[in-house]
Amino acid sequence: MAGESSIRRPLFGGAISTAFPVRFQDVSNIREVPDHQEVLVDPARDESLIFELLDLKGEVDDAGSALWFLRDVANEQDAGDNLVIEHSGTVELAGLRLGEAPAVAGTAIARLAVSKGRQGREAQNIVRLYLANIRLKNAATDVVITAYEPLLINPLSESAQAVAAGPAVPAEQAGCLPMSEVFRLAVMNFNIHDWNLFNGSA
Repeated sequence: MAGESSIRRPLFGGAISTAFPVRFQDVSNIREVPDHQEVLVDPARDESLIFELLDLKGEVDDAGSALWFLRDVANEQDAGDNLVIEHSGTVELAGLRLGEAPAVAGTAIARLAVSKGRQGREAQNIVRLYLANIRLKNAATDVVITAYEPLLINPLSESAQAVAAGPAVPAEQAGCLPMSEVFRLAVMNFNIHDWNLFNGSA
C-alpha cells in the first residue's frame, strides 16, 4: 500500500467536506472556477478530482443516473464515440444520511480519449474516468464527483509538458494512492455540514 495519507478537506466554503490526498491543489487559486464546482488537481501526475452541484435531473432514472452523467461528460468532451464502460454500480455513503437511510451514490467507470482544453483530437490522451452521482432530492440537487486518471499521454498533448508522454507511471511506483482509491475515499467520506448551500446556489 502506498504511504500517502488523506485528510478531510472543506469544499464550497466548508458547507461540504470529504477526504483526499494533500497533493491535490485547489484550481481556484490559479484560475476562475464556476461557483457550482470545486476542481482539484495534482499537476505532477495530471490527475484531477471535480465536485459539481447541479440542478436535479428529474427525468433521469436513479438506477442509471451515474451512467447518464458519465455519457454526458464524455459528450461534452467530444469523446462520446470512444467511451468504453468498464463498471457501474452503487455504493453506500458512510457519513451522509438522508432522513433515516444512508445516502447511496451511483458509480460508473469508463475509459475514453480526451483532449486538454481547446486542443483537437490529434492531441487526445487516454484516461480512466471515475464518476459518482449522489441524488439529493430534498435539495433538488445532483452531486456529481468525477476523477480523471491518465493512462496514456499523447506527445502532442499539453499534458506532455507536465508529465512525460507515453504510459502513465503507476501510482504505487510514484508513492501515491491509486486514483481508484482517491475516488473511493472522496465519495465514501462525502458529508454535508450546511444544507443552506442548496438554497438557490446550485
